[in-house]
Amino acid sequence: MKAKIVLLPGDGIGPEVVGEARAVLESVASAYGHELTFEEHAIGGRALDEHGTALPDEALAACRRADAALLGAVGGPRWDDPRAKTRPEDGLLKIRRELGLYANLRPIRVVPQLAYASPLKPDRLDGVDILVVRELTGGLYFGPRRRERADGRERAVDTLEYTDAEIRRVVRLAFRLAAQRRSFVTSVDKANVLESSRLWRQVAVEVAAEYPHVHLEHQLVDAAAMRLIAAPRSFDVIVTENMFGDILTDEAAVLAGSIGLLPSASLGDGTFGLYEPIHGSAPDIASKNVANPIGAILSAAMLLRHSLGLLREATAVERAVAGALAHGARTADLGGSRPLGTHEMGQAIGAELHVEPAEDLARYVASWRRE
Repeated sequence: MKAKIVLLPGDGIGPEVVGEARAVLESVASAYGHELTFEEHAIGGRALDEHGTALPDEALAACRRADAALLGAVGGPRWDDPRAKTRPEDGLLKIRRELGLYANLRPIRVVPQLAYASPLKPDRLDGVDILVVRELTGGLYFGPRRRERADGRERAVDTLEYTDAEIRRVVRLAFRLAAQRRSFVTSVDKANVLESSRLWRQVAVEVAAEYPHVHLEHQLVDAAAMRLIAAPRSFDVIVTENMFGDILTDEAAVLAGSIGLLPSASLGDGTFGLYEPIHGSAPDIASKNVANPIGAILSAAMLLRHSLGLLREATAVERAVAGALAHGARTADLGGSRPLGTHEMGQAIGAELHVEPAEDLARYVASWRRE
């Protein structure tokens, strides 16, 4: 197949990890006979410096023409002025809004060989396989906001706002995905306090009636945060609003052992998706060849699966990552006596990349759905 992918390396370690993800995608294209073309654009702090905006019009237009986009990270202390009218993160919020990317998928699976890297006891981690579906274009991050000064005092207001339609579409997606997994959805809210959460819970119940074979439970966000650490195996699919999802998935990174391992996909109603590791720009280690590229490489695997429909190829990338880790490949964040650099880890994963036989893939998918 032919596909066009926009690269948005961004700031800090973004260019390094996106570079390794691109190399893996090129290897996949060569091995499976696909033609992938890449077009790079600035976003975030780099875009502010070069274009005076966090998301140039040409970058957005390129994404509209493309099949998918792969993002590194945005932001850093250089642009961290609370008084600034535009910040690097504005580019990320704009691209989500303009392209209608309302659902963020964040899978959290524990690699057995990395159980030591988590602060949790190994028996808590065995069998952990969670998919968080985070609403991405509503809530506090997009609601009306203002700052005002009166009587010598300053006041700031952020609005947590949702419509039933915004909630319904992301909850429906969570139920569809759960039906392909273990048929169990946990809807996380704060319905004991927030009116928006009461609406969220009401809509979740209505959607659940459309999926009688998928079990729904409700959980308050503070209890969910505790349960993620105390009993992570008890979750299958978690669906929640924007800010709760942002916080909970960063917390869940401790289950995997490092935030550098976790990928994500931002999706809308079409096939286009924006794919990115969940980590930040980590400017303190930028350009030092020490960042972990696995989150970006697994994001590329999600790109192959969700936007290009290439299940065999996505599985090949995921198995290559697992194979490299099984053979002892480690970056500095994962420990080890001789940690690999960013590029060396990318090479180790590339060396494990093999063409997946169709019948082997069918067995893999069947076993994954039984878990």
